[in-house]
Amino acid sequence: MRPLLLPLAAVSAALVGCAPIQQAVQVPTFEVQSVRLNSLTLLGNPTANVTLRVKVGNPNPVPVRLANIASRLILDGQDVGTVNLPNVNLPARGETVQDANLSLPLSLSAGAAFLNVARGQQVSYRLDGTFTADLGVLGQPTFGPFTLSQGVWKQPAILPF
Repeated sequence: MRPLLLPLAAVSAALVGCAPIQQAVQVPTFEVQSVRLNSLTLLGNPTANVTLRVKVGNPNPVPVRLANIASRLILDGQDVGTVNLPNVNLPARGETVQDANLSLPLSLSAGAAFLNVARGQQVSYRLDGTFTADLGVLGQPTFGPFTLSQGVWKQPAILPF
């Protein structure tokens, strides 16, 4: 699992007219620390219960608050659901770890990817999304969409078949 840095040009473009800030602001980094399929319900209302742990880093010399990180979880090319992390407070030149407990409805295509995970097989994942930065008097601009993080997901099997 590797972090993907977002282009500084996006921040600069969003802050047009704020020349001193353009040079000082660096884009936060996002890294999936872990992803875990906790349970899979196939009957009735098919659902996958997932815990996603994301590390968000702030390379800036001042604290930053991300008002919202909104992303889509993509497994083996299939969009399987929404991940929202509201109010992420980042210390100056620091990082924070946020957990998202997700209950994702299963479609036929998403169900196949989750069944592979439940059987202990490897799937690729990607988080595509946007984030909204709280810049105080400068407002709350939204950046993205970007690929925030991507990697490979494999865990011990939770299904016996």
